[in-house]
Amino acid sequence: MTVKQINTLLFDFDGTLLDTNELIIQTFLSVLGEHYPGRFGREDALHFIGPSLEQTFTAIDPERVEELTVQYRSLNRIMHDELVEEYDGVAETLRLLKAQGLKMAIVSTKRSETIRHGLDLMGVSDVFDVLVGLDHVSNPKPDPEPLHLALEQLGASHEEALMIGDNSHDIEGGKNAGVRTAGVAWTAKGEDFLASFNPDFMLQHISDLLELTKEDAK
Repeated sequence: MTVKQINTLLFDFDGTLLDTNELIIQTFLSVLGEHYPGRFGREDALHFIGPSLEQTFTAIDPERVEELTVQYRSLNRIMHDELVEEYDGVAETLRLLKAQGLKMAIVSTKRSETIRHGLDLMGVSDVFDVLVGLDHVSNPKPDPEPLHLALEQLGASHEEALMIGDNSHDIEGGKNAGVRTAGVAWTAKGEDFLASFNPDFMLQHISDLLELTKEDAK
């Protein structure tokens, strides 16, 4: 069977294109430290990177999900610009991929307004054809719903798409949606952790995508 060339890229945002790891950790530690003193440390906060806030706070305290979410989002917005930074070569590579004519979308468990703010900070808000955030779906990754929605809006096929992300949710979501997957070696959880979910590819640098999309990926 011939493997189709990749012409559609679905990107996670946090921890994949923009380094928001420290922002996320600091926000969680601040919010949880206030309500549950001494219960959560940095190692715990690492596990909260990736899932939606609802998923995380439901696991911690189902009775206070809305209260904790509102507080998290408010504090996260205040700290955002000071604590985030672009990963090496991201903006440049995204523009080169766009110039090659690839279809590109963001598929994130974050709300779209926050994603747009991050894209503006990076100067790449014009690169993506489609943006699927938490507010666009009923079921976030690893459910395939957001990936199906992105592909539908792009007019793209599953056989020619690649989901790129830094977390298990991205790889599992890609597999559930029937698309190929790529992990990023710069994940805060470590390359070995991500490799355990068996992505089709592991990117050592974002520019690896330029090679991957040039020829049929086997």
